[in-house]
Amino acid sequence: MRIIIGLGNPTLKYSKTRHNVGFDTIDVLSKKHKIKVKKNQFKALIGEGFINDEKVILVKPMTYMNNSGEAVKEIVDYYKINPCEDLIVISDDLNLDVGVLRLRSKGSAGGHNGLKSIIKCIETESFHRVRIGVGKVPANRDVITHVLSRFGKDDRKIVKESFNVAAQAIECAITDGMDKAMSKYNGPINRL
Repeated sequence: MRIIIGLGNPTLKYSKTRHNVGFDTIDVLSKKHKIKVKKNQFKALIGEGFINDEKVILVKPMTYMNNSGEAVKEIVDYYKINPCEDLIVISDDLNLDVGVLRLRSKGSAGGHNGLKSIIKCIETESFHRVRIGVGKVPANRDVITHVLSRFGKDDRKIVKESFNVAAQAIECAITDGMDKAMSKYNGPINRL
């Protein structure tokens, strides 16, 4: 069984912001695999189903980004999964250009508060991540304003395709392993 967590902030106020690309990717997986993510449990909205014959639980934490680890810890503990093998976290990355994906099997939080919270709560940096580029912070803007902003029209088209490619990368990781997914999907999405 795989637990796939899309990071974001609840409420319509944050819908379609840079910080919510994890939620948006969960929405793509949900629609594609007909998994309704509506059950309110573990401080999150969850949905159970199958991707490529593998049981999965799709998750949108409702704790707000900085406390994402609380929901993740409850889910990891309840299902008794090994985060190193069975946990995939989708997040935004402001160090990557829009249209770039970075998959990793472990690593630091890289300054991302949602990932920091997860690492602190589950006490390991060893879990799979799919980072979606949301663009660097412009000189005239602070980090918080940037990640809570919405994409411009041109970037929105690119990032919507990023959600589709990130979903394909997750499907590949489930079927063929994270190493194969990393070798195939790391980098700009337009090269695929």
